[in-house]
Amino acid sequence: MGENDTANRSEDCSGHRTGSNQFWFVDSGCSRHITGGKSNFLSLAATQGGSVVFDNEKSGIIVGIGKIGESLSHSIDGVYFDGLKHNMLSVS
Repeated sequence: MGENDTANRSEDCSGHRTGSNQFWFVDSGCSRHITGGKSNFLSLAATQGGSVVFDNEKSGIIVGIGKIGESLSHSIDGVYFDGLKHNMLSVS
């Protein structure tokens, strides 16, 4: 991670992704692991309903739920939010 990781925590993450960089931010305010990259999923099922609300009061609709990782034995459950430009790992 870079020098602005914590300084830009409230950055607008709901914009469109550009390039191939895959940034994952650890976020204690996230209730679930969330990504905007379909290619991060080993399996992905479309879902209807559910929404995401960010610190900046913007929101969006969850469009899928699935397994994120390199293999099923090393994966986490996550949600797909189309257009999210950074990935967030939920911690408690």
